[in-house]
Amino acid sequence: MFSEIQICCAEVVAGSAAWLGRGLSCVCAQRRESDPRPSFDLTPAQEECLQRLQLRIDVAYDSSIPEHREALRALWNAAFPDEELRDLISEQWKEMGWQGKDPSTDFRGGGFISLENLLYLARNFPKSFQDLLRKQEGDRSVWEYPFAVAGVNITFMLIQMLDLEAVKPRTMVGATFLKFLSENESAFDLLYCITFKLMDHQWLAMRASYMDFNTVMKSTRRQLERELLLEDVTRLEDLPSYSLLSR
Repeated sequence: MFSEIQICCAEVVAGSAAWLGRGLSCVCAQRRESDPRPSFDLTPAQEECLQRLQLRIDVAYDSSIPEHREALRALWNAAFPDEELRDLISEQWKEMGWQGKDPSTDFRGGGFISLENLLYLARNFPKSFQDLLRKQEGDRSVWEYPFAVAGVNITFMLIQMLDLEAVKPRTMVGATFLKFLSENESAFDLLYCITFKLMDHQWLAMRASYMDFNTVMKSTRRQLERELLLEDVTRLEDLPSYSLLSR
């Protein structure tokens, strides 16, 4: 059943709207006749930050790399500090919401950065991490979304929403994010944390169950796009949904 979430993820990220509500001092829009969407010129700092983030996005999880295995073990220790992980391939991983006993098979959609995102959430917002993992807030459904697989889907959704694999952003949302990224190297990881809490907040507000995951993700994306383009948002900490996070 968990695999259905990954299958529908492509529907979640399809059809991004181009938000052109306000201008940015650091970018200017350019439109080509052959491209119905505008592109945005980047400052040298933004271009460098985007390239570094794209390098992270391109890294696939590789169990033969010691640093990758250590990161995976660190995630387990953050999630279950009082329970020893018997092996990196173990039925225990299902407790965290992975589809099977080998989490590496679930990283295909998000790459190694999706593991880094989960670790960033665990280390910087440990209370929110545990609340999300253990579904400790609100009136929960009998059929809940699996924590870990949802996390990978959020990474994938953000990459698509922000158009991070393009040479230049083609939406105002993407251009706005790059301004934040040039000022905060951890902006993508922080936005991930905000998005995960927002998704869970939407899940509860919609009284969602397992089969509603795709609908909740679409709603989360729309809300996030709206917040990123608010006039008074000058950094990610200004996003209304940032207040959902707790350390």
